[in-house]
Amino acid sequence: MERLLKIIFVLASMGLLAAIAVSYWLYSSLGVKTEHTMADEVISVERGTAPNAIIDRLAAAGIVRSPLALKLYLRTAGDASKLQAGEYRFASPISPLEVLKTLEKGTTATKRLTIPEGFTRFDIAKRLAEQFPGEPAMSEGEILSLMNDTALIRDLDPDARNLEGYLYPATYELPPDATAKTILPMLVEQFRKTWKPEWTERAKALGRTPHEIVTIASLIETESPVEAERPIVASVIYNRIKRNIPLGIDQTVVYVAKMQNRWDGTIHKSDIEADSPYNTRKYGGIPPGPISSVSASAIEAALNPAETSYIFYVLDVGKNDGSHHFYASAADFEKGKAIYQRWLEEQRRLKRENTNQQ
Repeated sequence: MERLLKIIFVLASMGLLAAIAVSYWLYSSLGVKTEHTMADEVISVERGTAPNAIIDRLAAAGIVRSPLALKLYLRTAGDASKLQAGEYRFASPISPLEVLKTLEKGTTATKRLTIPEGFTRFDIAKRLAEQFPGEPAMSEGEILSLMNDTALIRDLDPDARNLEGYLYPATYELPPDATAKTILPMLVEQFRKTWKPEWTERAKALGRTPHEIVTIASLIETESPVEAERPIVASVIYNRIKRNIPLGIDQTVVYVAKMQNRWDGTIHKSDIEADSPYNTRKYGGIPPGPISSVSASAIEAALNPAETSYIFYVLDVGKNDGSHHFYASAADFEKGKAIYQRWLEEQRRLKRENTNQQ
């Protein structure tokens, strides 16, 4: 009898250890987030698909790394009846339990729209025409016409000629059937959420309107992707304005070419000589309006320029990160410019060689 009790005790202990091991395995398998490559893909789950079949499909896609654990959880502690048909996009990283929660919500997959910092309204119109054409499809020209309606920002900027500068750069999750008519107000709304009331007061303190600040911010946005040096770029802009020196910003020349529908990716002599108030190589002061979408950091820089004596800057070709060298004297600037031009010529030579080899 004593021996039998020992055997029962050993078996019970083994069972308990096994249960603990299984529980730990389930916990570690179901709660751990894993990376996958399907975050931008839409996964369709048809009505009537068996829960195990759904899990197998997600496992095959690399979204679920422990299909057995997930099936066991559904059978013992979960509720397979809550899983819903629909179109899904699963974030990465994601845990198996988060996958179940997503399937229980029955969320219809969204379509992603990314507006990079510095995109112009022409770039945005092209992207919307390609990714959200609508039915019937809208052309880039038709979308640009929609951007001429400034009613959404009239209280903030009564001088705005169009929505340039007020279409906030960010990544948006939108309904698959979204169109330019529904998307543009969302981009403007995000700008309005970003714009702080104290920014309006700060603009007044600088003797500037919000329109002028957004315009200056757009110049900063297109000149430097490096957030830390944007206030320094802003200081150069303000210093040149004070000294009545034309800003000479090439991106304004590019913008003119886009406005005149002749931009081909290269700045030509005719672009530099274009007669437009947006051309800061030809006309002093800031352009009549923004030349791109603007981020919060560019606006902050326009409102809070660094205190410097710089009036020149040249791309730092050594760092290759979009940062610049800054100069207060023309002599130092010419030296830096010469280094940049030698680098630029070398890049053009390499490009020609690569083209000839293809």
